[in-house]
Amino acid sequence: MAISGIKIPKKKARAPVQKRRGAGTKGEPSWVDCLDLSGEDYHRHRTHSHAWYYNNYKPADLYVGIFPWMENNGYEAEAIRCAKAATASMVGVTGGILATMMNNGMPDTNPKHDAHWASLPGTAGDTVRPISDFLHKKVTELITAGEKVVVVKEEESSAAPAPTIQERIHSQAVDMSTDIDEWLEGFVNDRDSFDPKGFDFKQHFGKQGVTQAHARKMRAFFETELDDFKELDRMPTAGQLKKMDELDADMWEQLKEGYDHLKKADIKKYTTAIQELLAALDFVIESAKATRAPRKAKPKSADKLVAKLKFCKVDDKYKLASIRPEDVIGANELWVFNVKTRKIGKYIATNIDPKGQGRAGTGLQVKGTTIIGFDEKLSVQKTLRKPDIQLKEFKSAGKVKLRTFLDDIPTTDTILNGRCNLDTILLKLN
Repeated sequence: MAISGIKIPKKKARAPVQKRRGAGTKGEPSWVDCLDLSGEDYHRHRTHSHAWYYNNYKPADLYVGIFPWMENNGYEAEAIRCAKAATASMVGVTGGILATMMNNGMPDTNPKHDAHWASLPGTAGDTVRPISDFLHKKVTELITAGEKVVVVKEEESSAAPAPTIQERIHSQAVDMSTDIDEWLEGFVNDRDSFDPKGFDFKQHFGKQGVTQAHARKMRAFFETELDDFKELDRMPTAGQLKKMDELDADMWEQLKEGYDHLKKADIKKYTTAIQELLAALDFVIESAKATRAPRKAKPKSADKLVAKLKFCKVDDKYKLASIRPEDVIGANELWVFNVKTRKIGKYIATNIDPKGQGRAGTGLQVKGTTIIGFDEKLSVQKTLRKPDIQLKEFKSAGKVKLRTFLDDIPTTDTILNGRCNLDTILLKLN
């Protein structure tokens, strides 16, 4: 048989679990006197052993089999420490199973099995490598990834930082997935009685308080569950396998052997179960989008609103100075004077705030270089024929006099358009 090693896509880590079925080591394959078996019997025994570990252990419990294998094969303690710091799932289910079987006595090579493999149709001339070649490659990947993690941890402060919001959500999502994991394990325990639609996701999500954020995390946990089945659907033909290099061909053969104990009906059941789960999670995500309240715009400060407003700060000719532009925001009336056209005008807010409480939507506002929020019919301007005299009268006028100030000017009214420029003096608020 070819070297085991399946290219299984990486999955998100779930909560640490114990043996999948709780069956202990009862019925665990034995490798005593295995070299006395014929090549064909050895091949069959190894295939069945692989399936036994797959059915009786969770992937997380299989990955860690690589560490005692490293100890048994002369790896130094520092290398093992780095390997343990990496993500154990990099080993893959097949790598974990092979390491576990070797830890329990399976030989690295078997000449009888190699001869039997070479005699099978389509394998003539193939050279079977030792299983350790595949495992050494996996270990190298683990150590390389783990070294970076170790360096980062050593550089960090001894005081562990508080978990981030995303870390909290991830931890909560793991807990919320526990019952779903147990339901899916029923497929392995008893495939015939397993009901792919027998889990009430709506009730479970409501009881656990699953939010959109939790649903996104949980979806990431389970969306790769069908990757192996998708790989089986694109299994290469015998002719295509011959054209591959030995390692890739062996990986495809091992994938096929790893699932040859499942019927098409079993695969359909499990596929339906995962699809039902993902559809329920998608419903939570989409429902949250539909009911999400629109984000309220943060109100800008007055100084930011008038940052682009153009006006004349001081005019020496008429001895005028502008008020603070920030005070225009929310004002009920604003008097302006254009030093170039000699026009004086009054902006009157559309929505008056009589008590000056600064209620939202009242008073004058500024957008860019333009004054807005004014009554276009009441906001007018007139030309001053004797600006020196009339401006002195304006400065000395009180609130009562200002009410009729424009009416007393014998020139034609023109409508204000809100635009200000460097000739505009912001005279007074009223």
